[in-house]
Order: sequence, then C-alpha cells, then structure tokens
Amino acid sequence: TVSVLYWVATARGAASEMFKNLYDGSITTWSPNGRLFQMEYAMEAVKQGSATVGVKSKTHAVIVALKRSPTTQLSSYQEKVFKVDKHCGLSVAGLITDGRYLASTMRSACFEHSYQYGSPFPVKRLAQQIADKYQSHTIVGVKRPFGVGLLIAGFDSTGPQLLQAVPSGELHEFKATAMGARSQSARTYLERHYETFGDCTLDQLVTHALKALAATTGENVQLNTQNTTISIVGVDQAFTVYSDANARRWLDHLEIKPEDRVAGPEDDDDDEDDDEVQDA
Repeated sequence: TVSVLYWVATARGAASEMFKNLYDGSITTWSPNGRLFQMEYAMEAVKQGSATVGVKSKTHAVIVALKRSPTTQLSSYQEKVFKVDKHCGLSVAGLITDGRYLASTMRSACFEHSYQYGSPFPVKRLAQQIADKYQSHTIVGVKRPFGVGLLIAGFDSTGPQLLQAVPSGELHEFKATAMGARSQSARTYLERHYETFGDCTLDQLVTHALKALAATTGENVQLNTQNTTISIVGVDQAFTVYSDANARRWLDHLEIKPEDRVAGPEDDDDDEDDDEVQDA
C-alpha cells in the first residue's frame, strides 16, 4: 500500500511539472488555474538576489546594498547601485544585466528631459516611466519579463523619494523597504523603527539602513567596505555612491545588537535558495 501511494504521489508530481512546462514558454500564456509562470520566475529572481534596503527622512534618502560574494578569490564583487542622474539613482536585486539596462534607459530619459525642459526629471514620473517599461514586457509574447527589482532613491522639488519597481510593472512609494534574499528580516527591523526615520540625522538614517541590511545576513557575516555599498541623496547633496574605503565612515562605527538580527517568517525558505543565485 505504501509503495502504491508513493508511486501515485510521484506520478502526480511528474504530471504537475509536465503540466507546468506547457504554460511557461510565453509571458502571455496563462495556465488553467490563472498563473503566469514566467512572471513567477522573474519575481523569484528578485527574491533570490542579494538584499538591498532603502530608507528616507524629511531631508535625505539612503540606499544600502549587500554585494554578492564572489564565487572564487579571483573575481570581484558585483556592483548593485547605479547613479542615474545627479538627483537620483537606484539599487537592484535580481539579474544585474537587466538592472544595468534599466539604469541606462533611465539615464537617457533624464538627459532628454533635461535637454528639453532645462530641469531634472521628477523622480516619481521617472519611476512611473520605467514601471511602464516593465509592464510592456508582460504583454508581448516575444519578450520576457525583466528579472530584477529596483529601489529608486531621489530628491526633487517635493522632497526625498523612495520607490520600488518590480517585474510585474507595479510601482510603490515607501518610507522604508527592502528586497532580495532574507529581506523579511530587514522589513521587520524597519517596521519597528520607521516612526523615527522622519526626524533622523543623516548618520542616524544610514545606521538604521545598515542595521536592517545586517539583519539579512548570518551572524558570521560582517558588513564591511568590500561587501556593502551606501548611497545618499538629499538636500544640498547630489546622488553619491560610497563603496570601498569611502563607506568606512559609517561601517567602522556600526554596532549590531542581537535584537537587530531577529529572523523574519520567510527567512528559512530564503536560506535554502540563496546559494543558488550567483548574479545580484
């Protein structure tokens, strides 16, 4: 009886995989139970990318990112933060190549807007334009969805901005957020402290972002100038990326308490998948 039940379960699993493969060849093909498998694959790429965290106060927006560990001692860390214009930039989680392409697209849009109107591209409008590009790749069968999520930080006439765009084309504005592997732990930390972010000094804001990022790592992993990138934009400060020795100002004085590493409910699942992705 046990062997028969095992055979039935195995057969059902194989049939499920075969059934799934019939509907994942195109982004415009829905499965009978209403799923877009290519979209799910793209969202999974974002989930498995190394973590990035964004926070904002009344005067600044900060993005910090954990760079993926190199597979060998001969390779360098992948850069995850890109400057778009003097007033905005972004970090990525997922496929780095897709992120670079979208960053280049945003740079071109900023240049055209500045050339035509003589002013910086408003951050929300720029983010909406890139979200529309995401969405356009979900309705054409010959294209695939972008396998990357973006955290966009900027400063314009309305103040500091922090937005998140994902492969489905959804765009959301946040006071603080995180995405990537084990990002639920970072969001748990941010939810506990977000009420204080508005009045934080710049150094306090960066410290909160780094503590949230540290929550996504294991206890044996320390944030350092090699694996961490910090970017800041705000009042009287253009978008600036601090990496390597330039980030030492904050990292050398960072103190992580045990309560800052409280695990989130999704962390066990993320741990299993994290080693499988070698991109962002």
